[in-house]
Amino acid sequence: MLFNIHSLEWDKQLCEFFGIPMEILPNVRSSSEIYGLMVKKKNKTKKTKQQQQQKSKNLIIKVFFIRKHLYYSKFKGCFLLCNTGHKCVFSDHGLLTTVAYKLGRDKPVYYALEGSVAIAGAVIRWLRDNLGIIKTSEEIEKLAKEVGTSYGCYFVPAFSGLYAPYWEPSARGIICGLTQFTNKCHIAFAALEAVCFQTREILDAMNRDCGIPLSHLQVDGGMTSNKILMQLQADILYIPVVKPSMPETTALGAAMAAGAAEGVWSLEPEDLSAVTMERFEPQINAEESEIRYSTWKKAVMKSMGWVTTQSPESGDPSIFCSLPLGFFIVSSMVMLIGARYISG
Repeated sequence: MLFNIHSLEWDKQLCEFFGIPMEILPNVRSSSEIYGLMVKKKNKTKKTKQQQQQKSKNLIIKVFFIRKHLYYSKFKGCFLLCNTGHKCVFSDHGLLTTVAYKLGRDKPVYYALEGSVAIAGAVIRWLRDNLGIIKTSEEIEKLAKEVGTSYGCYFVPAFSGLYAPYWEPSARGIICGLTQFTNKCHIAFAALEAVCFQTREILDAMNRDCGIPLSHLQVDGGMTSNKILMQLQADILYIPVVKPSMPETTALGAAMAAGAAEGVWSLEPEDLSAVTMERFEPQINAEESEIRYSTWKKAVMKSMGWVTTQSPESGDPSIFCSLPLGFFIVSSMVMLIGARYISG
């Protein structure tokens, strides 16, 4: 809210607008440099250094600093980022422009387009804690595998509105397409599909903004251990989904940036080793993928407009919306007609 992504400094005008003194804000630093020093006893410092050197020998990873590379993180929410290089690309399709990284005080800054989904892994927790159809988050894969389809059931988890690319706060969660044969397994499958459909919407927006369709999706996060979800993602996007053997890339990236600042290792692409990947290819035809996606879009439209700011008193212009008032007017009319009849 207060940071200027062009000057890479706190924005003076915004700080003045919100009444925030700039002197209370921390200094802006890059993503990879020494922020401070800690004093330890000599023997402990030596031990820590030895442990760090041992860990760096076992670290084998490939970092994706490629322009227009797409990176998707699946946790409680989902965050899809596309590296746009040194140029700020502003979206016309509901995405946000943000700073991707700056690896060193004198290094150039890289920007990214970002799309976010509020409810992803959190929908699994909702099924566990609120509906009670699963006892652990891992059980949802077993339930979804039992049926292998949602049987026409669609779940839009807009519990707090819709984020990118709609930005619609009036939306609320719905489950539609239910039949007498729908059971908890179908709802579990529909919940996993919902994560994938929301990803598809952001990916389509990024393709339109970047102008070049992306050939594959790189994923990480706790949800990527669910193989049903990964295969569904490949089917709905109709592009390969690639998952690294190390799922918690966020923490690993922070460690790599810290190590690079100390000179423990280099982050240059030619100095990085390849990492083992698991690849999921689409297993349905493109027509089926599009049909399922278009039905999802219908469900999303039905989820909108549930929350309104109009009060119930002003919602209906009819005078008969209030029962006491309506009864008074009707009874008055009857009495008036009766009086005229008697007098006549």
